[in-house]
Amino acid sequence: MRRATGMGYAKINGLSLYYEEHGSGEPLLLLHGGFGSGEMFTPLLPALAAGRRVVLVDLQGHGRTADIDRPLRVEQLADDVAALIEYLDLPRVDLMGYSFGAAVALRTAIQHPGSVRRLVVVSTPAKRAGWYPEAVEAMGRLGVEAAEAMKQSPIYETYARVAPRPQDWPVLVGKTADLLKLDYDWTAEVAAVTAPTMLVFGDADAVRPAHVVEFFGLLGGGLRDPGWDGSGLPAARLAVLPGATHYDILTAPTLSAAVLPFLDRPVEAA
Repeated sequence: MRRATGMGYAKINGLSLYYEEHGSGEPLLLLHGGFGSGEMFTPLLPALAAGRRVVLVDLQGHGRTADIDRPLRVEQLADDVAALIEYLDLPRVDLMGYSFGAAVALRTAIQHPGSVRRLVVVSTPAKRAGWYPEAVEAMGRLGVEAAEAMKQSPIYETYARVAPRPQDWPVLVGKTADLLKLDYDWTAEVAAVTAPTMLVFGDADAVRPAHVVEFFGLLGGGLRDPGWDGSGLPAARLAVLPGATHYDILTAPTLSAAVLPFLDRPVEAA
């Protein structure tokens, strides 16, 4: 990982929320996937931090941020992200999240629209039924008893190395299992999102392609021919990365190439 230009803990909402910064320029906050940390974005940092102030955040109970006595709920985590943006004295940020972190990023744009300038949602649906049925079934089966077996995974190796209390691993697994069992449907709220938004999925993602099209349509994308002059081009963007799955999309060489033009466009043009 690139050497951080700054790091610290923000005391917000009862949390000691870890963050670190890379590069300088327009701010871009990155939100990791479930059981992960900001280190998940290591493959993308060289491209994203070139000319940007990239802020990596470890969400509640993840990475270097210790857990507190509250459940994991994406709505509360979105409030944490908005509080961090205020703590860092940033008027608005570009916000990009992956999977669990993408759900938090989406909720941040819904709940705190004034804090988000552009939004990039990577590999998460707007409703629980957007996942393939087998993915939903697997989420429903996850329980705290899986914590021991999951210690054989690379994601646990990172957790054990950086977590302030590695013994909390079963707590994180249990809280995540509870979160994954909750039904949700944010389609009405997504349709009201004002920030220019880009959706990114793999062509072999865990999210159903039909839902990807539905999600894009909620944002005004894919509804009509934009015309030969592009005058009807929507603000929303959609990228489907070839050969990428839900589990390896952050290492797809096409991801940064897809996202950077969207992040580089003036908001007025987006």
